[in-house]
Amino acid sequence: MPLIDPVTMSSSVTKASKGQSGTSTPKDGSNLSQSHPQLQPTQILSTQAAQTARHALPALQAAIFIFRFKSLVADPLSTMWSTLPVVAVIQAAYALVCLPVAGSSRPSRRPRPGEKKKDSGGPNVIVAVLLSLLLSLSITPFFHLAMILFGAPLLTHLQHTLLCAAHLAVLALFPLFYVHGVDPAAWLAVAGFQAPLDETFGGLVGAVAGAWLGAVPIPLDWDREWQKWPVTILCGVYTGYFVGKLLGGTVVFGRRF
Repeated sequence: MPLIDPVTMSSSVTKASKGQSGTSTPKDGSNLSQSHPQLQPTQILSTQAAQTARHALPALQAAIFIFRFKSLVADPLSTMWSTLPVVAVIQAAYALVCLPVAGSSRPSRRPRPGEKKKDSGGPNVIVAVLLSLLLSLSITPFFHLAMILFGAPLLTHLQHTLLCAAHLAVLALFPLFYVHGVDPAAWLAVAGFQAPLDETFGGLVGAVAGAWLGAVPIPLDWDREWQKWPVTILCGVYTGYFVGKLLGGTVVFGRRF
């Protein structure tokens, strides 16, 4: 029976355990980092049409809003109803021309040996636009409730507040749904203000901040017709969206809170 040196045996076992622990630790860390990637800012498409439309379409929206401002003051309910479809169409055109659709940047799966390669044309942009619009409008009641919690009339002007919330949702959330889809990690970053600033997230931040600042003139005793609910709120939403979108795509692009 061969003799076993206890010193040699213990040293070999120690080396083996160190080697196993050394190889397993970085592997686990790399898997953890890959499963929770950091959200990256959305780049506008590099085509000439996208670079032109990213400025032309917001300018068109601003021109329409200024043109309909007197009608908004005179009859807010009717004006918001008639302009909401126009805003949705312009936002859809902006998404189609300027933004990458959710899932377009994911690498396609390599076919297995013997498996035929499937001809995948990528996500359907028309379906993405329709789903983004439906998802944005589905958030409208939550925006409505938030406006009531921040001081909107509770028992009166319900339709006014609901339409104002719908404008906010279509302006600020539609591009985000088109770019991120329903990815939970992306929306957790957006909700926690951990997402990087770009045109889509900057537009949301600007619109929300503008809606909050738009309430400032309402209680002032200026006795102006445009101080009635929710004219100044809607003005703040549009102004904040345009400013946030512009700054998010240029000056503060990629920065985080």
